[in-house]
Amino acid sequence: MKFKHTFALSSLILAMGFPAYAQEKQTELSIEHDDESVEKILIVGMRKDRVSQGATGLTMELNETPQSISVISSEQLENFAAYSIDDALQLATGITVEQGETNRTRYTSRGFDIKSTQIDGIGLPNGWGLVTGAMESYGYEEIEVIRGANGQLTGVGNAAGTINYVRKRPTNENEGEVSLILGSDDLKRLQADYSFLMTDSGSWAARVVAVAEDSGSYLDGLEDERTYISAVVDGQLTDNSTLTFGASYQDANSDGVMWGGLPLAYADGTQADFDVSTSPTQDWTMWDTLNINAFIEYAYTFDNDWEVKATYNRQDSEDQSKLFYVYDAFGIFDSGTNLGLASQPGRYDSEFRADLFDLTAKGEYSLFGQTHELMFGASTSESTDVSFTNGYDQATTPAYGLTPAFPFASDAIPEPVWGEQSTYADLDVTLTRLFGSTKLNMTSDLFVIAGFNAVEYSRKGYNSGGNVDNEESEISPYLAATYSITDDINAYVSYSDIYQPQEQYDYDGHFLDPSKGVNYEVGVKTQWFDDNLLASFAIFRAEQDNIAIFAGINDLGKYYYKGTTMESSGFELEVAGHLTDNLNVTFAYTNLDIEDDLGENTSSWEPKNLVKFSIDYTLPQFPDLTMGLGGKWQSKTENAAATVKQDSYVLVNAFARWYVSDNLAIQANINNITDEKYITSLKNIGFYGAPVNGSVNVTYRF
Repeated sequence: MKFKHTFALSSLILAMGFPAYAQEKQTELSIEHDDESVEKILIVGMRKDRVSQGATGLTMELNETPQSISVISSEQLENFAAYSIDDALQLATGITVEQGETNRTRYTSRGFDIKSTQIDGIGLPNGWGLVTGAMESYGYEEIEVIRGANGQLTGVGNAAGTINYVRKRPTNENEGEVSLILGSDDLKRLQADYSFLMTDSGSWAARVVAVAEDSGSYLDGLEDERTYISAVVDGQLTDNSTLTFGASYQDANSDGVMWGGLPLAYADGTQADFDVSTSPTQDWTMWDTLNINAFIEYAYTFDNDWEVKATYNRQDSEDQSKLFYVYDAFGIFDSGTNLGLASQPGRYDSEFRADLFDLTAKGEYSLFGQTHELMFGASTSESTDVSFTNGYDQATTPAYGLTPAFPFASDAIPEPVWGEQSTYADLDVTLTRLFGSTKLNMTSDLFVIAGFNAVEYSRKGYNSGGNVDNEESEISPYLAATYSITDDINAYVSYSDIYQPQEQYDYDGHFLDPSKGVNYEVGVKTQWFDDNLLASFAIFRAEQDNIAIFAGINDLGKYYYKGTTMESSGFELEVAGHLTDNLNVTFAYTNLDIEDDLGENTSSWEPKNLVKFSIDYTLPQFPDLTMGLGGKWQSKTENAAATVKQDSYVLVNAFARWYVSDNLAIQANINNITDEKYITSLKNIGFYGAPVNGSVNVTYRF
């Protein structure tokens, strides 16, 4: 029964207690014991600061950082009911969420796939840029989106950017919340978040987050369920050292999934148009994913305020799928009869494991009468990725060959008789890097950041193209400067090398050489209204060589790629913060041009103009009521090769939250309130996005 996980977790969630509002943490915590004296303990660093922040690992405010950074806060996630990472990144400046199929997503920025992902500042393997399954967002306090190349932050990456997920960690209070959400398409969701002190002194604390979600879909045949739980323990070992450890578990199961999107191009070049709910799925399709992450972090602060931090992260994931792909293989998809599509099934399993070690030291030093900051460290990650497949008899299965007229019923084509499982890829990847950076305070108004990453990357094993044994190395410099024009206006410039190993294959099944290039950015950041509003303007330009693009199908029937040169340029404007005590706004505009090596416009599936916006307002006359709007507008896009176009469109979402009491809140959300019809991706042709839908959230905070 689909909802079984929800009820299984409900007793655990309720037993955890009830939530509390996020509050300012204090470095000194006082605990009273009846009428006796007050015991005090110094907490080394505020708990909320025990994560990596900023674009370089150095101590800088957002308005000082010489790179474009946006933060998706927990408040924004709550306001717009962004329960998955896909939903969350829809809120991010300059980010396009490309859903080419139901269970895999690409995030793009400045014209390229984002392939650099971090948790608490520690880099994670994500070479393809693909995210499989709907990843839960409730376990994160905020999401930092750093746009543009950042050799200093990651050592590898392209001109798109880096996403840093900041875990929820224990607070210095006993506080928590529990929420019940009901919504369109039979959405049922139960979530809880509870932080509590484990010792009377407050030196040790823990936080537990749990979610159970079950839903249908506006798409024919699709059903999803997701269970998530995480726990983090944070404690002080000595006066100068802290230890934090935790783990998260997510089990997500989907039935009635898409492998690839809709066939939207007829053979005669005209564009097909179907109902929003249309899907080529069959009842037997499924895609289940399991993700387990664990970490341990030790930090020691010396008496001179230098800090050494050692972190270990472990990732384990697996997925199992039975898939059904529909496409115009023979160029005969007929606009009159909707006949001519071909289909092929696929059954794929994979197992992934990664161990990541990171050691950093950070502190201040004096030189030429000024105080400067230095950060240096080393990291290594070792991952193993094994992929399996099950064959079938093409001559006898109805799932391979021409289909009935599209769209067809979800029980029109029976499941194949699968053959024995075989291994088609087994790769071991090791990434080792040495890195360092310094913030040189040249004057009271000017500082310069200089840094480097020395990377060694090796890949061994085999894939469908044969044995793999290659090693690569690169040194990436990073240089930036920020100048304070006034107390409220900062100008900056930054430069970074681009180095990105690639997972795509050439015609012979060999990995393409790494993509390399350079990235430049110039900008201004200003603060207004007593630093409550931050406005930024950035001009960017990136040049990348050997970017993998799809080139065809080889003699073995495998996709292959070739390298090309691309140049991305444009500008961004972002305004975020409080205009008044009651009015909070975000407005962001991105203008983008992408050219190939011949100077011709390319990647036309990326919108040339993209606007993201949100506004929330608390009525002064009725302070218990908060309302807001958010959404995006993007200019027209197309995939010329697939003869599919999309006009410009706007999506608008709304919410209202009423605090019935200090502890109880009721929230209503409506998404796509104009019922706009749009396609979720044109890079890899997707499907139609969700029509107007809504949900109601009842939250009790304690």
